[in-house]
Amino acid sequence: MTGSSLVATAKPSGAVAAWLLLCCALVFCMVVVGGVTRLTHSGLSITEWQPIVGTLPPLSDADWQAAFDKYKLTPEYRDVNRGMTLAAFKGIFWWEYFHRLLGRLIGVAFLLPFVWFAVRRKIPEGYAAKLLGIFVLGGLQGAMGWYMVQSGLVDDPRVSQFRLTAHLGLAFVIFGAMFWVALSLLERRSVERRSPARRSVFRFAVAVAALVLFMVLTGGMVAGIRAGFAYNTFPLMNGAFVPPELFMLEPWWKNFFWNMATVQFDHRLVAYALVAAVGLLWWRIGRVDDAPPRARRAVLLLGLLLALQVALGIATLLLVVPLPLAATHQAGAVLVFAAALNVAHALR
Repeated sequence: MTGSSLVATAKPSGAVAAWLLLCCALVFCMVVVGGVTRLTHSGLSITEWQPIVGTLPPLSDADWQAAFDKYKLTPEYRDVNRGMTLAAFKGIFWWEYFHRLLGRLIGVAFLLPFVWFAVRRKIPEGYAAKLLGIFVLGGLQGAMGWYMVQSGLVDDPRVSQFRLTAHLGLAFVIFGAMFWVALSLLERRSVERRSPARRSVFRFAVAVAALVLFMVLTGGMVAGIRAGFAYNTFPLMNGAFVPPELFMLEPWWKNFFWNMATVQFDHRLVAYALVAAVGLLWWRIGRVDDAPPRARRAVLLLGLLLALQVALGIATLLLVVPLPLAATHQAGAVLVFAAALNVAHALR
């Protein structure tokens, strides 16, 4: 089947956009469940990657015991959970199982409708390659998830903070790609002349969205080394705006990846920068004569969601990372990212 045979011959309906938004909702759930899996230390409970066979959970007492015996061979059981009961193992197993099952569901929910739209030639012209690219990213995400888990099954009973951050970041890239394409399908319009001021503020809006993604990556590093369990004060970090331990490791560059003080400080700095950037974006949009009303509304929504996200982050820190707040904070990151993309899309 050639690329030209995948595209629509007539103006498409919003069905493709609705399908992509549904997939976005599933990825949103995946990010939240992934956060809970990490916070409950469930991610290493399943020691094998079986994309097909692993769809079914243990069904008998013997199956459960076999899965538990495999877990007992891991460094996490040996160094952290020695003496864990089978009932407790089931508690962490189900979170990881549901996380993986949701990943499989997303793959099916993307692939089957894509094939159906392609066969019926409902994919708009110019979008087939983009959708294929998103599907490839989804496959890479599954492999990245297992690559992350493997890092905690060898010697150290914690997954690599680099792999965890890459896994989280790729989820946001997939979400962003689907969301942007869906918005484009919902608002397909003819080419219009834009003022230099509008082009400039569009580029700035894209930079703000990129800054949101960078903040997510710094948050992944915070989660990866459990930096949220240290310096649980705000706005100071144990009495200092700049903690004295910022560059305690040698060589200096290691502090940005292994030092709890530095990693958390970086996350805070990016949050401050993002608050300032969103305020500046709101001001700049207000000064652009040909900025569409949608952009003006979208930047207000972005500001509101960012304020809520900052409040959630502060509360999560002060209360030493309670599970409900931490999971909500991770969900809020997706919403802020979507809102930033919406502002940029409105100005494109």
